[in-house]
Amino acid sequence: MTKKRWAGATAGLWTAAIVFACAWSEAAISGSTVKGVVEDGSGQKVTNATVWLIPAADVAAMAKTPVEVKKGAKNDEPLEDSLNANRERYAKAKSDAKGKFRVAKVPAGKYFLYVEPANSTYLPGGDRTRKALSTAKLKSSSVKIKLSGNVPAGATYVGTSTCLDCHPNRAHFKSTLHRLGIQVIGKPSGLQDYSRFPNYNKGLDKLMAGTKFWFHSYDKTRGFDRYQISDKAPADLASVSFTATFFKDVDGALKFRTENTKDATDPARVYPVDLAYGGGLYKQRYLYRVGANHFPFVQFNQNGDNSYGDRGRKQWRDYHANWLFNEETGKLANPSPEHAFDKECAACHYNGYTLTKSAAGDYIAGSANDRNGELDNDGDGQPNEINMGCETCHGAGSAHVKAESDRAAYIVSPNKLAAERESMICGQCHSRPQGNLKNDQPVNAAWKMMPPGTSRNTFLNQYTTREDAAAKGYWADGLHSKSHHQQYTDFLKSTMYRNGNQLVACSDCHDPHGEAKFAHQMKTDANTSSACTTCHKDKADMKKHVLAKTQCTVAPGKITCSSCHNTKTMQTGAGLGKGMSGKGGKNYWLNDITSHLYDVPHKDNKGVKGVEPGKAMPIPYTNPCGAACHNTSNL
Repeated sequence: MTKKRWAGATAGLWTAAIVFACAWSEAAISGSTVKGVVEDGSGQKVTNATVWLIPAADVAAMAKTPVEVKKGAKNDEPLEDSLNANRERYAKAKSDAKGKFRVAKVPAGKYFLYVEPANSTYLPGGDRTRKALSTAKLKSSSVKIKLSGNVPAGATYVGTSTCLDCHPNRAHFKSTLHRLGIQVIGKPSGLQDYSRFPNYNKGLDKLMAGTKFWFHSYDKTRGFDRYQISDKAPADLASVSFTATFFKDVDGALKFRTENTKDATDPARVYPVDLAYGGGLYKQRYLYRVGANHFPFVQFNQNGDNSYGDRGRKQWRDYHANWLFNEETGKLANPSPEHAFDKECAACHYNGYTLTKSAAGDYIAGSANDRNGELDNDGDGQPNEINMGCETCHGAGSAHVKAESDRAAYIVSPNKLAAERESMICGQCHSRPQGNLKNDQPVNAAWKMMPPGTSRNTFLNQYTTREDAAAKGYWADGLHSKSHHQQYTDFLKSTMYRNGNQLVACSDCHDPHGEAKFAHQMKTDANTSSACTTCHKDKADMKKHVLAKTQCTVAPGKITCSSCHNTKTMQTGAGLGKGMSGKGGKNYWLNDITSHLYDVPHKDNKGVKGVEPGKAMPIPYTNPCGAACHNTSNL
């Protein structure tokens, strides 16, 4: 944002502040009294905490300014930034020895109640930060505010199995894709239940049955897929650099053999494939071992179709085959330890991630020990969790387990944080910052991940060297995400994140514990309008809403809210097939990852209008859902 635009946006925010200040002075005499109690999840009273009343009008004013994605931004945390800018004028009170507080002469209006604890025993926020409450509602009864505990310094990880010993009602977590992401081939752990995903290993099964790939037509200008990959010999054999043959060895292990098709004297190489990553949704990759490190190779697209001309939408896709062949020397090669999964990827997958570099130059990732863990990845003789665990979101649990009373004070409860802090737990990995390893892992200088409950500003300052995605991660409009795992990147800019009514967090729509059985851990089926109208009750009449917004008379039964508001702008697998045909009969494509902007992109968007169909941003105007209302020949 330019300085001029930011100045205008800031002026708008502060104008709202001045107006509210005047209203405060005029209404102070006849204002309401807000009172209540602050406690933690165990009912322990929290003393000497400051309870702030943050005017919803100020948050609404902030929501009208474009979010600045940078360290120290003053408008990307709706409650904390509002409070930091207006401490001198906001009403407040401190809780007494019994946790009680009382704020007198509160002007009429709507407020978010935000708590700042006296020390680090608890995290700021509280469960009354999510929805703005009117003074009429607040004064009608005593308000109970529950705070999240905090993980004390020195606490260590105990593993998900220990958590489930006391919380067996959370066993559904074993069937979430966060727990199933990485598997030891042929040996699911005791913390992995694949029953909800019968086709999870569709790709792996093909490799176990024996598959040979030809890697040809090298293009150094591309990213991770510099080769075209085929499971049949291409017509132009001279374009082939090497082949990789997957096979099940006599010991039952999956391996692959690389062979140089340009130099028969170059000895073949054999690699064990220890792990598979993904498979529950759109793609699966395979991790082979070289020494102490693992490296990803070959991508299977669940919805891939070899009849598609787009190489990224076929059934198989190259994934860093260039690490296994040196085009300059024409020889087979081994990948550099600098490319190891442990260093480049594992931080967002492993519960309690640590990283060390050996004298030999290998990067060894550690994670929480767990008796039911997937793999002893750090060589200490104990299995580790190489997937997300309970402590990924709740914090290291040793102090919580050892506590004899008030255990809630020693663990993070995300639902008792302000929405902006809860969403940050997910957002650290569902965005694309660069951390202190100069890659997409958001780790600090000690190569550690952010503890849950960290503020966004602290995260950006301590865990990132680049705050979010580079320009290539967006479509031409610079707004909608193009690269995958950028849901939080979009969400920050949505009205869900900043508004004067209800501040939404990821868990409002998604169930992190896996108790909901809908795709993407959605609490309500995303293919029904109730996924949105549960909150947006005034939009329940789909026909009326669509007609008012678009003058379109499409039958309500043919579309849902997600048809227009959950545009799948990002691609992680092969996408969801062909969209409508454009000029010359060329097809637009459907992608597979939902933008979390929740807007309806216009057909004159620079990523669509005048752009060749195969390269255009997939939006409702180019998807089948727009067939009743939109003519793609005009794009």
